[in-house]
Amino acid sequence: MKKINQFIVAVCILGTLFSCSDQLDLQPLDRLTTDTFYKTRADFDGAIFASYSSIQDLWGTSTETLSERGEFWKLTVVVTDDVAADAVQSDQISRDIDALQVRAADVPYAAAYTQIYEGIYRANLVLDRLEGENELTENDKTVLAAEAKFLRAWFHFQALKLYGTPPLAMEIVEGINNQALPNATKADLFDAILSDMADAAAGLPDSWDTGNTGRATSWAAKSYIGKVNVWKEDWPTAIIALADVVNNGPYSLMPSFEDNFNFNTENNTESIFEIQFGGPFADDNIWVFDDTHSEDFKASQGIARGYYWDAGGNGVPGGKNGWFAPTQDLVDAFEPGDPRLNSIIYQDGDMYYTIDAGGQIELPYDNTWSSTGYTSKKYRGPVNTVNANSSSNGAAEFNNERWFRFAELKLLYAEALIEGGGDLGIAEQQINDIRNRAGLDDLAAGADLLTAMRQEKRVELAFEPHRWFDITRWGIGPEVFGGSWNDRLSVFPFPLSEIERSDGLLQQNPGY
Repeated sequence: MKKINQFIVAVCILGTLFSCSDQLDLQPLDRLTTDTFYKTRADFDGAIFASYSSIQDLWGTSTETLSERGEFWKLTVVVTDDVAADAVQSDQISRDIDALQVRAADVPYAAAYTQIYEGIYRANLVLDRLEGENELTENDKTVLAAEAKFLRAWFHFQALKLYGTPPLAMEIVEGINNQALPNATKADLFDAILSDMADAAAGLPDSWDTGNTGRATSWAAKSYIGKVNVWKEDWPTAIIALADVVNNGPYSLMPSFEDNFNFNTENNTESIFEIQFGGPFADDNIWVFDDTHSEDFKASQGIARGYYWDAGGNGVPGGKNGWFAPTQDLVDAFEPGDPRLNSIIYQDGDMYYTIDAGGQIELPYDNTWSSTGYTSKKYRGPVNTVNANSSSNGAAEFNNERWFRFAELKLLYAEALIEGGGDLGIAEQQINDIRNRAGLDDLAAGADLLTAMRQEKRVELAFEPHRWFDITRWGIGPEVFGGSWNDRLSVFPFPLSEIERSDGLLQQNPGY
């Protein structure tokens, strides 16, 4: 979908979004209706891309809707022990969530909820319109239904991880007074997610042509069946699903760890599912990044990764904000000689790279640029801070967000084997594969595999959106945060606005 994203134009009409390009012959906007739009394969492809675009919006920056400022980073990494909200540069909400001060009225919880259920709605709309009169072949309908179900399941899974018992939205609800939905049970959520993923695995292709790179595949759905069953703690089912992907799937570890985050090696053999970002035809205005803004929507304008993560303190050039900084605790988690540390974190004495409207900037790193003494290098560095990967003002970049990598799946497989009483030799091999790729030796004989798996997952996936959910599902909050931990943090609060809008139908999580 990377190439598709370069010419997508999403237009809000009749409660949904469709996408078009210079390759599609669409009617003028004032003549479009749901009866005339949902006809061709191109129409339905555009509608399905709108659901994908809701994933991009999780990191969006907007001055109009909820005043989002990269909220999903706050929910998934700033809240963890790996990242601190910079004591000088960051906004107050980032500092609050870093201190585990979580309030139902704050922007991050509403922003994620809004984008998730927008994505679910758009997937449901495709499923609903497939039943109408159209020009699709039966194979078209099978693939599009499977893709819509993959996305619906993906969004519901994120909602489950964030909120615990969020509503299940499995169809289009008609009538303004019927929009509120009650909490679902975890059992019902798991059943619905796994059912949708099973249908997706059965109906999606194993791969797409190069013009559709990035769209969900059958193997991605199979991978999620394994991952969701790990969250469900159905170890036997997880082992079977993950073993199938490891032994029979198309994925393999990239030779170099850094290649996973290089914009020149997007959608590589290690990528199970990654979020596609547009360019180079987007403009440079990250403030209207997401498609909930009233400005005429263009192609995805990239992700403001460097804008928030590059150093921003004490006179550092580049014009970045430096809101989020790696912690000493994360640095200390890397064993001596682990080269991944130098791949993902700038330290004093390193050569530092950023970019602005004048192009790449290179100079020695100064640890006074960050309140922790460190700055993230993952997705950045000399290869990625170049004009080809950046908007004209250097504020946004087009490098995809790697969401689910084969390295993570192998560690999930190891976890399922360890927890489910499976073959520990196979489990140890999965961990060693990740270590060996990084240039480290095999685990020492007799190593505790559960501890080793958790350690490897933390350092391998640092700054990717997984650590917080591992902390909560492993029940290690008190161990990680000490007296700052409160058991209510196992799930985030439902947005106060949604509780009020539901008139009591949606029940708030305990403790909020």
